[in-house]
Amino acid sequence: MLSFAYVAVGGAIGSVARFWMAGAVARLTGAGFPWGTILINILGSFAIGWFAGLSFTRQPPSADMRAFVMAGLCGGFTTFSAFSLQTVELLRQGRVVAAGANVLVSVVLCVVATGAGFAIGRG
Repeated sequence: MLSFAYVAVGGAIGSVARFWMAGAVARLTGAGFPWGTILINILGSFAIGWFAGLSFTRQPPSADMRAFVMAGLCGGFTTFSAFSLQTVELLRQGRVVAAGANVLVSVVLCVVATGAGFAIGRG
C-alpha cells in the first residue's frame, strides 16, 4: 500500500516539474512549436531508461524507489517515457517488428485520438 504513496508523491513532483519546464522553455523559444514538450519527453525517456538500467546492476533500486521514480516521477513528468521504455524492451527482446508497430500505432492513434477529443470538446 505504501507504493501508492510513493507513486502519488513522485507523480506530483513530476507534474509540477513538467508544468514549470514547459512554461520556461516556451518563454525562451516562443509558443509556436512545442519544444518544451519535446524536451520533457526526451528527458523523461532518458530518466526512465536510465533508472530501468539500474535494475540490472549489483545494487538495484528497491521496488518502492522504482515505483517513486518510474511510475511516479517519470509518469507525472511524461507518459512518453513509459512508451519509450516499452519500445526499448521490445527491441532488447529482438522483437523489431513489434517495436516498430508499437511506435507507429501509438503515435498515429494518439494523434488521431487527440484530434477527435479536441473536435468533440470544441463542439
